[in-house]
Amino acid sequence: MKGRLGVQSLNSPNPLQLSSWIRGAAQKDARAFRELYEASSPRLYGLALRILRRRELAEEALQESFVSIWHHAADYQAGLAAPMTWMTTIVRNKCFDLLRRMQGEVEIDGEDFDDKVLATLRDPGANPAEALELSSEAKALAGCMSALEEKHRRVVGLAFFHDLSHSDVAQKLALPVGTVKTWIRRSLARLQACLGSGGRAT
Repeated sequence: MKGRLGVQSLNSPNPLQLSSWIRGAAQKDARAFRELYEASSPRLYGLALRILRRRELAEEALQESFVSIWHHAADYQAGLAAPMTWMTTIVRNKCFDLLRRMQGEVEIDGEDFDDKVLATLRDPGANPAEALELSSEAKALAGCMSALEEKHRRVVGLAFFHDLSHSDVAQKLALPVGTVKTWIRRSLARLQACLGSGGRAT
């Protein structure tokens, strides 16, 4: 798959066509899988590169993601998420897996990382058609996250999107563990209230 990146257009692929190719991949149709890869890989690679910052790591995450997409295509349910949303989630998780495996080798800036997390949920540069690819839950979560204080958003982002322990978050941000726990508890309460009101910050 490597070497083809950047050749395809970065325009948003047609969701119906992507769904069709995913269904084909679920039937182990190699041609459908290749079409899916060529149509979606430029955007997914861009996401991986934003998170990982290094081309070789982004390519590795993309490769692992498409192996996972191939094996789990039958699990995709169009009623739950648009195709790009589903694949974006897989790529994001693979990137975070890589970061965990390489902890200490890849430096993550807490504030910048938080921005990347939000970018995966809500891309300010997305056109209306691309924005529709985000599930209503993802858009609501992005809106509620953006309403948190910046320091609280950073702590929640590291703890849940990067799956760091409270002590790891405290060490990375040079904060007392008790402070981290308090901020996370308060932030989760606010997120729960916000999501319960349909994504409107309270």
